[in-house]
Amino acid sequence: MASAVMSLRRAAAAAVACVLALGAAAQLTPTFYDGSCPSLQSIVRSGMAAAVQQEPRMGASILRLFFHDCFVQGCDASVLLDDSPALTGEKNAGPNANSLRGYEVIDSIKSQVEAACPGVVSCADILALAARDGVNLLSGPTWAVPLGRRDTRTASQAAANSNLPSPSSSAAALVSAFASKGLDSRDLVALSGAHTVGSARCASFRSRVYNDSNINAGFAAKRRQICQPQAGATDGNLAPLDALSPVRFDNGYFRNVVSQFGLLHSDQELFGGGQVDGVTAQYARNGAAFTRDFVTAMIKMGNISPLTGSSGEIRANCRKPN
Repeated sequence: MASAVMSLRRAAAAAVACVLALGAAAQLTPTFYDGSCPSLQSIVRSGMAAAVQQEPRMGASILRLFFHDCFVQGCDASVLLDDSPALTGEKNAGPNANSLRGYEVIDSIKSQVEAACPGVVSCADILALAARDGVNLLSGPTWAVPLGRRDTRTASQAAANSNLPSPSSSAAALVSAFASKGLDSRDLVALSGAHTVGSARCASFRSRVYNDSNINAGFAAKRRQICQPQAGATDGNLAPLDALSPVRFDNGYFRNVVSQFGLLHSDQELFGGGQVDGVTAQYARNGAAFTRDFVTAMIKMGNISPLTGSSGEIRANCRKPN
C-alpha cells in the first residue's frame, strides 16, 4: 500500500514537472505565493474543509466551477463575475444558470485571504486551489497546483454558451471541444472522471433516461421516478452522477459507464464503440491509472490561457472588477 501511495506521489510530481515544461505554463509555479502569502494554502484548505464538512457535494461543485472557468477565456476567474450595468457575466449562460454553485464558498475564502494578504492572491488561483482541495477532501489525490494567474476584467456569456460541452454531447463533439483547449482524448476521459462525485439535475439527464437505448433498464426506471418526462416541476431534482460512491473520489464512475449506468448521455458516450472506449475501460479496471491521469489533466486544464505578469488584475472582490 505504501509503495502504491509513493508511486502516485511520484506520478503527481512528474505530472507537475511535465506540464510546467510546456510553453505558457512555465510562467506558473507552485511556489508563487510562498513569500508573499505563506498562509494561502492553509486558508484555502480550511475553507474548503468547512464547506465539504457541511455539504460533501460542495467539493464536486467547486471542481465544476473551476472547469467552467477554464473552458471560457482560460482560467481567469471570469465565471465568478456578477452581471452589472457595465458587464454581462457568465453565470446566466445556458450551461451555468441554475446549475453552477459554490460562489459563496470562494467569496468566504477570498475574504480570509484578503485579511491575511491584501491585494496579493488572485481569485483565479484561489479557485484552482479550492478545486484541488475539494477533490482531496473527498478521498481523491492531491497535487502541487501551479500558481501565478491573474484575474480578468471581462467575461463572455457567448463563449460560455458555445465552449462548454453539453450533457447531450457525442463522443466526437467532446473530443473536439477538449482538443480546442489543448486537451487530448485521454485528458477528456480523465477529467470526465470528475463525475465520480456530485449530482446532476433532472433537466440534464431527462433525455438520457427516457430516450437512450444504451442504458441499463432498471437504472433508467429508477431515475424516471424522480424525473418526469416533461420539463417543469422536477427539473431541479438531483441524482448522483456515480450511484456507487457519490461523495467518494474513485473510479466508480467508469465502472458505471462500462455497465451502461452513465447518468448523462455524454457520460455514456465514453463507452459505446467510440475512440475513447479503451481509456474508459482502463480506468474502470485501474483506479491508480485514473488518479495519475486526472492529476496530469487537471494541471493541463489549469494552464489554459492564464493571465500572468501585468495582464489582468488581482480583484479585491471576486464578483466584480476593481
